[in-house]
Formats: sequence, C-alpha cells, structure tokens
Amino acid sequence: MSDQCEGKDSWPELLGAQGTVAKATIESENASVKAVIVLEGTSVTDDFRLDRVRVWVNTEGIVTSVPKIG
Repeated sequence: MSDQCEGKDSWPELLGAQGTVAKATIESENASVKAVIVLEGTSVTDDFRLDRVRVWVNTEGIVTSVPKIG
C-alpha cells in the first residue's frame, strides 16, 4: 500500500495512546491525511480513501486498533 500513497501509512506505536494525541501525531507525520476519531462500535462507510485514517477508540478515548490509511 505504501507505493500508492505518500508518507507513513500506519501507526502501530499509537495503539493504547489517547485518541486526541494519536490524531495530532498522525496528521503531523503525514500531511496528506486527515485523522478521524471513531468510537468502537460506530458504523462507518466501507470506502477506502488514501486521505483518511480512522482512529478507533474506546469509551475512555484510548486507541484500540492500529490506525492505518483507509
């Protein structure tokens, strides 16, 4: 996938971090994407976008899965 987009495409080091910190980190490390914080269990579209990173968080705002472009 990294040959399709510019910059970093996943952030495994943010697993367990605060969602707001993860969002800021992702957007600072890859200016081509917008990070969106999403609460676990929320319905989202299935479309794949090179300019979006979903940051899945629990009710405490902690990142629960590795953020990646999509």
